[in-house]
Amino acid sequence: QVELVESGGGLVQAGGSMRLSCAAPRRNLNYYTMAWFRQAPGREREFVATISRTGASTYYRTSVKGRFTISRDNTKNAMYLQMNNLRPEDTATYYCAADSEITEVQAMDVSALSNWGKGTLVTVSP
Repeated sequence: QVELVESGGGLVQAGGSMRLSCAAPRRNLNYYTMAWFRQAPGREREFVATISRTGASTYYRTSVKGRFTISRDNTKNAMYLQMNNLRPEDTATYYCAADSEITEVQAMDVSALSNWGKGTLVTVSP
């Protein structure tokens, strides 16, 4: 198991920006495909973005393309999600996930990832 810790959530107005971080205090993330998911109240957890081990390949859900950017810094054992032009419908708890046995394409499936953080709440006000 890999301990993943998210940070950076909070309250922001629509149109604003926020940057989420995911850290692994006790594990080298170089060998892990990583992803961001989110879950709004009463809804299922959904894929937001994935990133390959090297960071060279990324995938996004359609509704966040052009607004969100996933990145990673393997020297710092960290992953990020830069969120711009936020909308009220982006309000959710955002989760960091990682797995060493899958590709970034497979990581779009919530059931494929074995390591999860506890989440950080992002609230976007109208």
